[in-house]
Amino acid sequence: MSIPSGQAKPEPYRTDPLTVRIPEACRLTGIGRSKLYELIAEGSIEIVKVGGMTLIPFESLKQLIAAGREGHGL
Repeated sequence: MSIPSGQAKPEPYRTDPLTVRIPEACRLTGIGRSKLYELIAEGSIEIVKVGGMTLIPFESLKQLIAAGREGHGL
């Protein structure tokens, strides 16, 4: 199927990941590794263990940032 000339190509379907690993969570949020582990220990960030991997639900990171924006601090 071709797109008629003059029409834009549709954007590819994009979804957020279900989980991210620790380095990616640090990169996405700008939070350092030590602080991220502190937030995990105090229960501010949820984790999922799969074998030896520590995964962080993407939604947990979004909630953390939203709470910070609402003034609930970290």
